[in-house]
Amino acid sequence: MIITQTPLRIGLAGGGTDIPSFYEADGGFVINAAIDKYIFVVVKERFDDKICVGYTKREFVDHLEEVQHELVREALRMTQVTAGVEISILGDIPAEGSGLGSSSAVTVGVLNALYAYRGEQVTAEQLAQQACEIEIQRCQKPIGKQDQYIAAFGGLRALTFQKNGDVATEKMNISEENWMSLDQNLMLFYSDQTRKAANILKNVSAAMDKNRTHLDQIKLLAATVRQAIAKGNLDELGRALDKNWHLKKALDPYVSNSVLDEMMTLAKKAGALGGKFAGAGGGGFLLLYCPRAKQEEVRQALKGYREMPFHLEQDGSKIIFNYRRYRWKK
Repeated sequence: MIITQTPLRIGLAGGGTDIPSFYEADGGFVINAAIDKYIFVVVKERFDDKICVGYTKREFVDHLEEVQHELVREALRMTQVTAGVEISILGDIPAEGSGLGSSSAVTVGVLNALYAYRGEQVTAEQLAQQACEIEIQRCQKPIGKQDQYIAAFGGLRALTFQKNGDVATEKMNISEENWMSLDQNLMLFYSDQTRKAANILKNVSAAMDKNRTHLDQIKLLAATVRQAIAKGNLDELGRALDKNWHLKKALDPYVSNSVLDEMMTLAKKAGALGGKFAGAGGGGFLLLYCPRAKQEEVRQALKGYREMPFHLEQDGSKIIFNYRRYRWKK
């Protein structure tokens, strides 16, 4: 039996510049952080040759091609585990529409578990690259690459998306004191609305000629956030989140709605310096930067919404349980 733990993430700046229609022309840049909310994947050998996959529903099939969960099916195909296996996927948050990168965390976590099941150790780079191949090439999802890389590597990272498709990952240089301050000043509230990020990102890509100017500014904001974090000017992150959100809303009408706008307004009036809805927007979690002295006021202002306490996470996807049985022939 193998169990992997793969972190979810919060995008701090630059989101949208990691989609191919943008970075292939201009290059992309994102600041991203893993958090201590996870996708757990359990892989276990079966006595028979069937494949069993459990998530929000349960699949029990005879052949790989019959697996309906496309991310799991392609991970099985990629790792050449084609029969006699049971896979269970468990998450700390709603599995879809959260904006915290759960789909990519599933892909990375399943790949990591299946390689360990085969007795192979792979790098974070390989996990990220193969997760991108599964989601973007094989499953044709109109998404970017940031989620797969932060799920595999973890930590607080600057991700550069080069025109040729290569991705450079840089662990941010931040002191322990500033890490703790950043950790304490971030808040998440669930909007109780879900959406498919792929639909929004597809619209953003389709209107790239119109959106390129906004994405250029979002990319510049990511560079500002990188510099602010490096210098310990953390309040600048809050103001950048606010600017980022206004630019993001201009990309597509479905990025926000009256409920999300009201949440943001209430939070800022109560003392948050800025915020954005995680992922592509349209629902999911509201990420706020708020000094600790104002956080109780924010909680009262958003008392109709569920807060999700969290901390930043240093590690990426990892094996947390590995029990292999060896069979000896007489």
